Amino acid sequence: MKRRGYIQIYTGDGKGKTTASFGLALRAAGAGLKVYIGQFLKKGDYSEIKALSKFDNITIEQYGLGRFVKGRPSEKDMDAGTAGYLKLCEILKQNRHDVVIAEEANVAVMCNLFTEKELLALMDMKSENVELIITGRNASQSVIDRADLVTEMTDIKHYYKQGVMARVGIEK
Repeated sequence: MKRRGYIQIYTGDGKGKTTASFGLALRAAGAGLKVYIGQFLKKGDYSEIKALSKFDNITIEQYGLGRFVKGRPSEKDMDAGTAGYLKLCEILKQNRHDVVIAEEANVAVMCNLFTEKELLALMDMKSENVELIITGRNASQSVIDRADLVTEMTDIKHYYKQGVMARVGIEK
């Protein structure tokens, strides 16, 4: 008997969206589930990438150029986003993973790397047994409405505002 998978959204301006989704990936891997993580807009050897890559049942791919996208994305940014979107579509169609995480997909939509309509189509192509997690601030109302679980991280207080930069092992 196959288990039912749901669509989860982690959004908001507060810290913890990626951490929550990667914690779920860790839990799923510990239960023997197969996990795919596609990270939009990111590229680099972050601590969480190093840790999760030690699991045989977690695959992580990055669809970014390793820099912050401000304003209008470059053609290379657009190409990377499109390639990532198409890869996620392929992963969902193959139905070989129990958990699929579209990390920063809401931000990719906000940066026009792909459209809200395409993100909704991605949500629709998920098989009944797949748990799909979408992260990133500014989730649209349509994405929120389509999801089964939505958590909004709220920034109440953050030491970044006092000049504390991202620390290895804590924020990166």
